Amino acid sequence: MNNKNALLIIDMQQEDGFVLEHFDTVVANTAILLESARHQQIPVIFTRHLNRADGLDLPLGEPLDADGGPSSYRADTRQIEIIESLAPQADDTVIDKGRYSAFHRTDLDSRLKTQNIDTLTIGGVLTDVCVLSTVFDAFALGYRIRLVSDACTTTTLAAHYSALLIMANWVYSLEMLTTSQCLRAFAQRDYLSLNPDQPDMFAHQPHELESTIARLQANLVQVQE
Repeated sequence: MNNKNALLIIDMQQEDGFVLEHFDTVVANTAILLESARHQQIPVIFTRHLNRADGLDLPLGEPLDADGGPSSYRADTRQIEIIESLAPQADDTVIDKGRYSAFHRTDLDSRLKTQNIDTLTIGGVLTDVCVLSTVFDAFALGYRIRLVSDACTTTTLAAHYSALLIMANWVYSLEMLTTSQCLRAFAQRDYLSLNPDQPDMFAHQPHELESTIARLQANLVQVQE
């Protein structure tokens, strides 16, 4: 891992509208990544998803409360704040966004370019929504991406792994690694990662989804060894 990288943590907020798989483990792994990144003086960037309390500028179809405001990630509530155990420090950057991608209508790209950052290590939630959207936009903008597979999650393991498969198939600048291997990378030690070496590496038919997830899991287990 070069010295032009940043740790990007997506939407690890108080919002509790979704039950997330293995969330405690993801929080613990994120805390480990944050400690290591700060020790190695790697820039840390958090995103917060928030919707205007008055309901203006919401995406079409955004779920609403009876008062016409958003039913989740409502601005000026405790729910939008970063989880206390992961609280940003003075040197960290916090970027607010009103759409899934961390790059959409934010200054994230310009901030990264100002710091000559070309590699993003990414974790957070939800794997199949904001993480996925951010990864695709980062790829389109020319960044190298290291996705920490056990530092992100979503509402079901099927959705989590399906998103990982999509990214592994089509994000050519991606490598996927575990928290333990990411710590080695941060310390500029030899590390192992899954580097898809061809398009549609995990192509599958509907009846093969379970076995394909198992194949991805097997690759990630090998990464941990």
